Amino acid sequence: MKVFLRQLRPATLVAVVFTVICGLVYPMAATAIGQVAFNDKANGSLITKDGVVVGSELIGQNFTAAKYFHPRPSAAGAGYDGGASSGSNYGPTNPDFLAAVAERVTAYREENGLSDTTLVPVDAVTASGSGLDPHISIANARLQIARVAQARNLTVEQVGTLVDQNTDGRDFGFLGEPGVNVVELNLALDALGS
Repeated sequence: MKVFLRQLRPATLVAVVFTVICGLVYPMAATAIGQVAFNDKANGSLITKDGVVVGSELIGQNFTAAKYFHPRPSAAGAGYDGGASSGSNYGPTNPDFLAAVAERVTAYREENGLSDTTLVPVDAVTASGSGLDPHISIANARLQIARVAQARNLTVEQVGTLVDQNTDGRDFGFLGEPGVNVVELNLALDALGS
């Protein structure tokens, strides 16, 4: 019994010390550093308009009206549901996945007045891994410009300029691909008042 108690004391002490360090000290330090050094990002990169939170730079929203740029399809719950973040989990040869993509390609071409031979960017017809991605490819945005311009009575050049202004470059200058943040772009369109 003495051996057991002699081993129990240090084991308990180590468990308590590491619980305090890992469960209290580290989370509090990480939160403090985040709030001081990266306040906007640590709080969700929220977008406010007239003092009201209208979205986040990091989470997409579902826009369906012709006057808005449309995001990627979302497999997260009923669509862009942060509590159900996920992809579709269908493999590239799954018949259901292929049928859904073919249906989306047809709908995308019709919606944007494109010919049957126009190549549709993959991000226009497939969901991201999280189902919450706020970005679309530049090619996807360019194919939507004419529809949005017509719906808002703007010129293609005006809308194209807004696309360029809301295009994010590669992370650190070399990681990933440039993309267009749909939430910010649609808010910029609304700010024009058209």
